[in-house]
Amino acid sequence: MNCIIIDDEAAARAIVAQLCSKISELDVIAEFDNAIDALKFLNQESIDIVFLDIHMPGFSGVDFVQTLKNPPKVVLTTSDTNFAIAAYEYECIVDYLVKPITLERFQKSFQKLKNITQLPPVGPSKEIGESASGEDLYINIDRRLIKLKLNELTVIEAKGDYIDIKTEKEVYHVHTTLKKIKEKLPEKVFMQIHRSFIINFSKIIDIEDNSVLIGKNVIPISRSNRPELMRRLNLL
Repeated sequence: MNCIIIDDEAAARAIVAQLCSKISELDVIAEFDNAIDALKFLNQESIDIVFLDIHMPGFSGVDFVQTLKNPPKVVLTTSDTNFAIAAYEYECIVDYLVKPITLERFQKSFQKLKNITQLPPVGPSKEIGESASGEDLYINIDRRLIKLKLNELTVIEAKGDYIDIKTEKEVYHVHTTLKKIKEKLPEKVFMQIHRSFIINFSKIIDIEDNSVLIGKNVIPISRSNRPELMRRLNLL
């Protein structure tokens, strides 16, 4: 994995570089004493990991993360323990190392990075992904990828910038759009019947007027989608 180190202190950069040298799979290709130069570098080069100090003069590590449009994985390196919880609001931040960093803790961080990169790939939003078999769906919840069986999904409901993915037992709140998840679902089983709802055909209990019953959920059917729904049902 190619990585860069960003820290305004030369000694701190040297320590992280030395720790990286203990892991054969890590290759430090550049070091920076400020985030601005690192941003310029990333506009030209593609890397896997950024080891990033939070507190730097002028342009902080937080500013750096917020500026990145397509960020690589980020591991924060800092003496500030107060930022740990807030750090995980950013999807690209995968770990938080408090200085002084021990080799044991660094190795655990690398293993975490390695596990993440080995998980099934997710879609463009990095919130939803398919398994290789196409029978499962992976969703990103609180920085964990959770596998859902497609045949267990019942209803998907849009709620602003989020969607609720419902099974018979659970409801998962995911930061993505209905359009993006629709692209991941097989059309033979799932259909969007309303601007805010996608349903699993096999879970329909009853259809009455302009709604369907799935479990305890009464789902509206839009006028434009009703003909297609009726066409696709196996009617007698």
